[in-house]
Amino acid sequence: MVEVKFKEKELPLIRDVIVNSIKTRIEKFGFKGAVINLSGGVDSSLILKLTYMAIGNKKTHALILPEEGTTSEEDVKDAEKLCKELKINYEIIPINEPLEGFLKNLKKIKGDINWGVANLKPRIRMIYAYFYANAKKLLVVGTSNKTELLLGYGTKYGDLGADIYPIGDLYKTQVWQLAEFISIPTEIVKKVPSAGLWKGQTDEEELGYTYYQIDRVLYCLVDLELSVRETAKILKIKENAVKDLYERIIKNEHKRRPPTITKISRMCLDKDWRYPVERF
Repeated sequence: MVEVKFKEKELPLIRDVIVNSIKTRIEKFGFKGAVINLSGGVDSSLILKLTYMAIGNKKTHALILPEEGTTSEEDVKDAEKLCKELKINYEIIPINEPLEGFLKNLKKIKGDINWGVANLKPRIRMIYAYFYANAKKLLVVGTSNKTELLLGYGTKYGDLGADIYPIGDLYKTQVWQLAEFISIPTEIVKKVPSAGLWKGQTDEEELGYTYYQIDRVLYCLVDLELSVRETAKILKIKENAVKDLYERIIKNEHKRRPPTITKISRMCLDKDWRYPVERF
């Protein structure tokens, strides 16, 4: 049986590795602290507490950036409650005004803009995070997990825009496990995952699979380096479902890498260079 979860005895070590990683990077890069965009979901709540454990409450800052009318009031309350419990500096700033300003000026663009509008929201939140970080000399701590990064389930230069990804090597099911271990409130851990891009949106409905199903497939394809056929066989699921997730990994590779650089060097330009340009 394929098991993605950590063993109980591994959890203290996983926690300490992540905490030390956050602390080391903030000190190494010379920042005064860190800022997290806090949604009220399990990923950002876990990151907030791990950062708090790494550098303390005075150096940890949270931005709660709801879209009024779309973001659930429960998410805002849960985020604010966690900040108060940890005595962390936080600000609540609705994004409606800048969003409306963008939309007003972008009406000139013709075409299917629905996804553009959905992705605009996390990009606005990213702008707030970096503006706040620049003003206070803070590191922007990302909240994306391994499942999201592999599937490209995030907005480029939006919620994927960050300086570090402390839980970027944890699958979603492992995030839930670690969150329970470090005592993130149960109401947050058990909450239905949602990116909050539109009212009623849920991750699993949009992805078409549960995170439990997705993580087992990804673990086989990525960590065990099994083929699509081998993964389908060992998990006893349809090969088309595995292929669908595999193709998402390939298709969204650009979200996990910096922009491609077209290579131009003296070697390419030198007429006596013996290798063809295509080699580069």
